[in-house]
Amino acid sequence: MYFILAIASAVLSLLGVALIKQRWGKQLLDIPNQRSSHSQPTPRGGGIGFIIAFAITGTIASTLTSNLPQILLTTPNPSYIWLILTPLALIGIIDDKRGVPAVPRYLVQLLAASIMIAHFGLFPLPWLSNLGIIGQIIAISLTLIGITALINFYNFMDGLDGLVASVSALQLGFLALYLNQPLFLLLAAALLGFLWWNWSPAKIFMGDAGSTVLGATVAIALLNNNNQPSLTWSALAVTFPLIGDAIYTLSRRLIRRENIFKAHRSHLYQRLQQSGWSHRQVAIAYLTATATIILAITTFGTIGSWLSLIAVIIAIATVELYLQSRSTFATSAPKVHQQKPDVSVGSTKIPAQTLP
Repeated sequence: MYFILAIASAVLSLLGVALIKQRWGKQLLDIPNQRSSHSQPTPRGGGIGFIIAFAITGTIASTLTSNLPQILLTTPNPSYIWLILTPLALIGIIDDKRGVPAVPRYLVQLLAASIMIAHFGLFPLPWLSNLGIIGQIIAISLTLIGITALINFYNFMDGLDGLVASVSALQLGFLALYLNQPLFLLLAAALLGFLWWNWSPAKIFMGDAGSTVLGATVAIALLNNNNQPSLTWSALAVTFPLIGDAIYTLSRRLIRRENIFKAHRSHLYQRLQQSGWSHRQVAIAYLTATATIILAITTFGTIGSWLSLIAVIIAIATVELYLQSRSTFATSAPKVHQQKPDVSVGSTKIPAQTLP
């Protein structure tokens, strides 16, 4: 059943994104600026297409599996899923169209995170259980911060063709199988339909609606498995390539006393693209890192997650050294003098060397 619905989800997303691009592309146009990684005006809002595809096929799947024993599936209640995702999608659509200040956006994210905690519970932090009410307050605060951080990190990382869409599809496919939540296979399939339009060179972007919904969905998948804390902690490692870049960049900007709320182009993925990597090469590098972590988790479990953390830290350090060496080489490379062409004034040709 899920296989058929996954195909339907991909097709619906493919067609839905095409319709959005054709009908509303001009109203949701992303004009390149000095912080952009693209050079051509490109529509955004494509995330609406895969969200709707997931909503339709997810509702069908939930209806067909509603009579199955809960022990067979740990699929979250779809009503709560959409109670969480809908406000994020709506504020994202408005933000894509005319912009929304940071405070209202974060308040909506806090609302979504609060509903998530109320229904799915806290992220497993067993070492706080002995601290009573203080431990509970700390656990709630950390989970709220973690959820909103995840939502924003996926948004921050959505700046290159196909990057977040492809990595998220792989992550959600893994979480669906590893945590026994096959509903999220339908969103992974919908992302594949979207990638037809978003892979480099992108013809449409997912926009804030799509990226924030993806971050929240990953958080839901992780929180919906509180009965097995070790499994949840192991599964968290699959997010390391994306959130590792985001956390490192945020820390680096804080150390350099930069305004972290100001838009920038200093993420590792952006700097790799600026150094000469293509959009495809960067996306494939992050996909490869994610796939390697999935292999480590499925093979070694919790140990594989710890090894993945160490590997990501080493990878970030290696990329930073590579980027610095590229920057040093570019700075120290001798500038090639370009000879000016001779200029003709009437029938007289004036040598370029005599011109100012």
